[in-house]
Amino acid sequence: MSPPKLVVAALSGLAVLGGGASLAQTPDAASGLYSPKAAVQSPPLRVEVIDGTRFRDIETHAVYRLYGIDTCAPDQTAQRGRQPWPCGTMAIAWLVTATLNVWLACSTLRDDAGEHLVRCASAGHPDIAADMVREGIAVARPPSPHDPGIRAYALAEQDARKAYRGLWSSTFQMPWDWRVGSDGKRRATASGEVTP
Repeated sequence: MSPPKLVVAALSGLAVLGGGASLAQTPDAASGLYSPKAAVQSPPLRVEVIDGTRFRDIETHAVYRLYGIDTCAPDQTAQRGRQPWPCGTMAIAWLVTATLNVWLACSTLRDDAGEHLVRCASAGHPDIAADMVREGIAVARPPSPHDPGIRAYALAEQDARKAYRGLWSSTFQMPWDWRVGSDGKRRATASGEVTP
């Protein structure tokens, strides 16, 4: 292509792009400022782990919780044969290892009780929660009217169950059931009742 034709083609391309760009701008485009219609992605985070599903931004101290999964409570155990193992401690250790000295990119789905419910990724984990479920460290939360289940997490849990990975190689109580029983025992102990 000759240089004059190349210049004409480039200018034509810029005119086409310029016309299309005006369609993607918000109404503020009239003032000469461009702003995208999509929400701005949250900045990358460095975090400290609180428990198996929650962590805190080390700069802002905002609390985040991984959406769609649950893990054993910090003092909960599972039983493999006759050997108990600290499934809650293992979940915390897994999350610390996955987030230590790495940047997380999180997408907030909604806010709940002062926490941001998020799905997060890092360079080593395209979806941290899915990887936890896949390795048998976490379980997929059952769907509810407020929180629909995530199909990828349910499929990852099926794979972990079939391969007897992590929790699925052991006898354990679902984390939400264990917390209900544990909270009842704590209240009874605090009020002076004798528990069997």
